[in-house]
Amino acid sequence: VLTLSNKELEFDKLEKQQVLVRWLAAPINPSDINQLQGVYPIKPNLPAVGGNEGCAQVIKVGSDVVEFKENDLIVPAISGIGTWCSHGIYDSKELFLVEGDVKDFIFLSILKTNPSTAYRMLKDFVNLSYGDIVVQNGANSSVGHYVIQICRILGVKTVNVVRDRPQIEILKNKLKISGADEVYTEEEFLTLIRSKKLEAKLALNCVGGKSGMFLSRALELGGTMVTYGGMSKIPVYVATSSVIFANTKSVGFWMSRWYGMRQNIEVI
Repeated sequence: VLTLSNKELEFDKLEKQQVLVRWLAAPINPSDINQLQGVYPIKPNLPAVGGNEGCAQVIKVGSDVVEFKENDLIVPAISGIGTWCSHGIYDSKELFLVEGDVKDFIFLSILKTNPSTAYRMLKDFVNLSYGDIVVQNGANSSVGHYVIQICRILGVKTVNVVRDRPQIEILKNKLKISGADEVYTEEEFLTLIRSKKLEAKLALNCVGGKSGMFLSRALELGGTMVTYGGMSKIPVYVATSSVIFANTKSVGFWMSRWYGMRQNIEVI
């Protein structure tokens, strides 16, 4: 149950490693809803504040904090920190400093999850070269938009699948303006893969079910499908013929796990 509540923070009683911040913006992601439903792997102790992402301004720091100062902008370093609030007190290790001249706190508040997920999936699983093909479902999602834009910069072609809906052509045109090469409904995509082999090097699946299976059929020999979501709430299917005859593989990706891996700290 979600409730709006007031709590007083003792600003002048910060511990040595604590930081007081004022939250400027915090989005609502599908994973936040899953967390509220109790079906997300990260389950904070209750009662808890919702929100895993956001951007905040530093108001005050503890006596031993050297990495932050007043008015710095920060983003969460861990998931489950609780960003749906006006102010919060956190351990300095739970925060990342925003360096440089970026001051757009709306942009910064959504930087940690969706753009990062798109970038890491494109970089960590296959070596993409100019002219390679990436196929994805849920292409109109936030991650889908970032995949399209990053691929456009890299010179990688995107084949994008979306659910059919009224005024589908408006959505298709919107994605093409963002840089999408081809956009299909799921029915159109099934017709396409029945008639020709796409030879995609990478498939990105956030839907699951038959939609994911259709993506796997579009992979080239040795291609990889990365599953990072399950919006259909149906298990991931892969085409048997793709696994046996094309030696494709299916892996998963979770941005929170990536942030938690020690070898990635220096990358951040």
